[in-house]
Amino acid sequence: MGPLGNIPLVIISVLLSVTAIIDACSNGGCKQLLEECSSTADCAAGLLCGSCPTRFDNERCIRSTFTNQFKLLNNSLPFNKYAYLTTHNSFAINGEPSHTGIPRLALPNQEDSITQQLNDGVRALMLDTYDFEDDIWLCHSFEGECNDFTAFSPAIDTLKEVEAFLAANPSELVTLILEDYVESPKGLTKVFNASGLMKYWFPVSNMPQNGQDWPLVKDMVANNQRFIVFTSERKKQESEGIAYQWNYMVENMYGDDGMNSGSCPNRVESAALNDKTKSLVLVNYFKSVPIMQSSCEDNSPELLNMLQTCYEAAGNRWANFVAVDFYKRSDGRGAFQAVDKLNGKLLCGCDDVNACAVRCLLLNLIAVCNTYIIDTSMVHMSKSKEKHLFSIFLAAWIVDNVQSIGTNTEF
Repeated sequence: MGPLGNIPLVIISVLLSVTAIIDACSNGGCKQLLEECSSTADCAAGLLCGSCPTRFDNERCIRSTFTNQFKLLNNSLPFNKYAYLTTHNSFAINGEPSHTGIPRLALPNQEDSITQQLNDGVRALMLDTYDFEDDIWLCHSFEGECNDFTAFSPAIDTLKEVEAFLAANPSELVTLILEDYVESPKGLTKVFNASGLMKYWFPVSNMPQNGQDWPLVKDMVANNQRFIVFTSERKKQESEGIAYQWNYMVENMYGDDGMNSGSCPNRVESAALNDKTKSLVLVNYFKSVPIMQSSCEDNSPELLNMLQTCYEAAGNRWANFVAVDFYKRSDGRGAFQAVDKLNGKLLCGCDDVNACAVRCLLLNLIAVCNTYIIDTSMVHMSKSKEKHLFSIFLAAWIVDNVQSIGTNTEF
């Protein structure tokens, strides 16, 4: 039997998987990243047909899906060792009908439903909670009051979408970051109970103090504590067991003041970004006034540059959360690539999380090769050398081809 017959099945499996990825559009029928298109059906898997008038003429295929770092690698590290795509004002959805009968004046920040956001890889939602009409509502308002013309929807509707996602995806986590104006006694607790989310609740008692690491994601999953909630109201931590955001997280300035090149100031409510007694870092990158058509400019290389700036401002710590408007709009790879970069930096020091997977693959191949060279009791030495050379050739082929795939494919 030749060397192929004795190559471990794991190597053959990887080889076939990579070949399938490469061949998926080899017939020339799929448009690749930044190629012109007329509809999303023209684009390869993981891409959509989008526009960015200030960056390119005509519509082009741009990235539309995320890389699941847990499936790509594993979930064996602490929660604060990963990065999560975050939507600013997740509830402020373009086209959401009025629930009050009064035309809404508040501008939208997103264009996809909560369910779609989660399916696309968003893992943290920024919600503004208010007392309104004897219930808890999500509003984009001012002076701490929700009005008919600033209300978007009852909070229960959004929370039920989150519950359905967690029920259908037992290995996933979702974080809520609440700008909290609720004053009714136990108002948030009541709506969380009504939504069915309490069975996934991650308790404050398990959150780290003084900048220590969070529990391992795999343990959070095993314990079904997959729903993490932060509130902007200090008193809620004691009265309702909802984590006070600023005890655990630092955050840069939001809006236009947080988008100046080379500068990453902290939000007023936040401790200094380099305060390492807080183990989570949130980076905002969105304009004060959301404009859907031009948001592609923001979810662009400038976002990657800001992540580097904020890394330095945070004491050489990469962000865990990156919050954007209209997350699927970009001039190419967009917010999805930003999160891939963060996870790459956090997990293996690379510029892309997919490179971490290649690195792991190479380490496994080297281990296999060493095993064959050392263990001569199973096969004749000449066969061992033959397989060793074949494995090295195979490793080189995989690296060359995986790198050619680009960063728009999850594998």
